[in-house]
Amino acid sequence: MLKFTCCDAQAQFSGRVQAQVLQGIQRGYEKECLRVDPDGHLAQTTHPAALGSKLTHPWITTDYSEALLEFITPPSKDPAFPLQFLRDIHRFTTPRLGTETMWASSMPCLLGDDSNIPLADYGSSNKAKFKYVYREGLGLRYGRQMQTIAGVHYNWSLPEAFWEALHGCCESQDSLQNFSSARYFGLIRNFLRYGWLVPYLFGASPAICQSFLQGRKSDLQELVPGTLYGPYATSLRMSDLGYQNSAQTKLHVSFNSLPEYTDALEAAIRTPDPYYQQLGVRDGDHWKQLNANLLQIENEFYAAMRPKRIGRERPAKALRTQGVEYIEMRLFDLNPMVDIGITPEQGSFADVLLLMCLFRDSPPISAREQGENDENKRRVVTRGRQPDLHLLVHNHEQAMRPMAHELFDDMAPFAEMLDAAYGGQRYASAMVLLRQRIDQPDLCPSAQVLEAAREHKGFFKYAMAVSEQHKQTLLAQPLEGDTLQRFEISAADSLALHRRIEDNEQGSFEEYVAGYYA
Repeated sequence: MLKFTCCDAQAQFSGRVQAQVLQGIQRGYEKECLRVDPDGHLAQTTHPAALGSKLTHPWITTDYSEALLEFITPPSKDPAFPLQFLRDIHRFTTPRLGTETMWASSMPCLLGDDSNIPLADYGSSNKAKFKYVYREGLGLRYGRQMQTIAGVHYNWSLPEAFWEALHGCCESQDSLQNFSSARYFGLIRNFLRYGWLVPYLFGASPAICQSFLQGRKSDLQELVPGTLYGPYATSLRMSDLGYQNSAQTKLHVSFNSLPEYTDALEAAIRTPDPYYQQLGVRDGDHWKQLNANLLQIENEFYAAMRPKRIGRERPAKALRTQGVEYIEMRLFDLNPMVDIGITPEQGSFADVLLLMCLFRDSPPISAREQGENDENKRRVVTRGRQPDLHLLVHNHEQAMRPMAHELFDDMAPFAEMLDAAYGGQRYASAMVLLRQRIDQPDLCPSAQVLEAAREHKGFFKYAMAVSEQHKQTLLAQPLEGDTLQRFEISAADSLALHRRIEDNEQGSFEEYVAGYYA
């Protein structure tokens, strides 16, 4: 049974007038994908100049590797806008890649060793060097291969009018900033409890190239020579084989409050790690990592969801002084069956789930419960489609599918609230569609990708085929008119800004790094 925090959310916000504050929700995507050459190897070329400067472009940049594109949609109150804009980014980018192709899957293939994975090079400015050294440090600490795994992040924030209304109905004595930050952290805690629904419903990485393991052992089975898979896996990207890091198990970052969270991150970027000290920070003038501490910077901490704040200060400092501005959900795989990697129902589901997590009672997470949350996610990403799968709830095993249905029941009022705010049945329809996947796991993308990999005689052949297919689809939809001009101007402006930053650089890199940690 759904328990609301501090006030009955349905009674306070289900009316059409109150629901209008939900129209101010802003959301956006950050999507990563690898560039590969015609043979499917990781591209060794530099970021195409026609796309602009990866240091300063607002929408088109790179993540870890020079070959790892990252597309960022501007925040929007229109639920349909992020995917429309993301499609435009793809339509602009595709013809400027020449013979190269955007890899359709989250999991890479044909990487070679670390020396074949070029780090993203942002230029000669101190800001650019900082980003490069940080990436070199990540490769030194964890290996470069893990950093080539691609995913989709969903950024989401509620408007001030919403917080004012909720603050009033809860009769809180806290400041609006402290109240909203505390509620965002309650949302995050609930997402850590129930976020396993995301990889179950949308996970699309049930198989990998055997070469990705580089000789490491695993429990995966052979689909065909060269391809390993989990028969019931949903998202190997989010498993111990993927974008996870056992080296961070010594970190104890609590989401029970904003002060606890920021204090833990501040401590981590200032606490030396013996192994990282052995690796060394500098070799003469060459920087190998930003520091030898548990974390180089706050963003090195991997989490399924992060509280965020836009600002010039370090993330932890900005959060501590100004509060949470938005949250970043980090569990979406690329869907290789879709040319832009994301489907409309993903955003709709995320909106509903995040609202439920916000309103649902969210007590602090104990060490015991955190262990359960981690184990539940591990079970779902490695064998989520297993018919008799059970998850842990208060030290007891419970069947996963009834739990999923109960969560869908609890989310129904929030889908109604969103449909009342925006009009139509967008949210209710998405929930009906997605609910079928609970009892019919063959409808899940992970099952469909696995079947397609089997039909293509391997993961690599499948991913290569759909990547090329998506390229041709996008080439057939070229940008034109004002939209094309907007993207061309943005690329040119980013290059000009890049040059100004380098021309006006002041101070040494050592001073720049010291200033970051001050």
